[in-house]
Amino acid sequence: MPPLHLVKLCVGAATPDDLVAWRAARQGAGHRPVVHTRQTPKRAAEILDGGSLFWVFKGVILVRQRVLAIETIGESAQRRCEILLDEPLTPTAPQPRRAFQGWRYLESKDAPADLALIADGEAPPELAQRLRDIGAW
Repeated sequence: MPPLHLVKLCVGAATPDDLVAWRAARQGAGHRPVVHTRQTPKRAAEILDGGSLFWVFKGVILVRQRVLAIETIGESAQRRCEILLDEPLTPTAPQPRRAFQGWRYLESKDAPADLALIADGEAPPELAQRLRDIGAW
């Protein structure tokens, strides 16, 4: 069975490069690549079976990170979920997404393909952005 994924808005980073820079600064301060959320996914086992977190930047999914662990921390009002991510960001084919809060499940059949897997190879980020801007991609 294909893995289940998560999709989340990347708040505070306008581009994947911004996210990489922020993650590098956090790693330099001794922090792991963890995303905190209020709700623990009920379908965590399906996500941990090869799923990824797809990041949305300015209304478009652009990259993903593989989910390594999902853990519920604390109790009652202090309860939260930590989603541990693999370090590398994998560029994906751009896919528009409407704004939402928190995270959403993303079925594998609906997930954008990795750019490296697209037949013509990887598009340069500037070209991909221009194609998105004119609605051609």
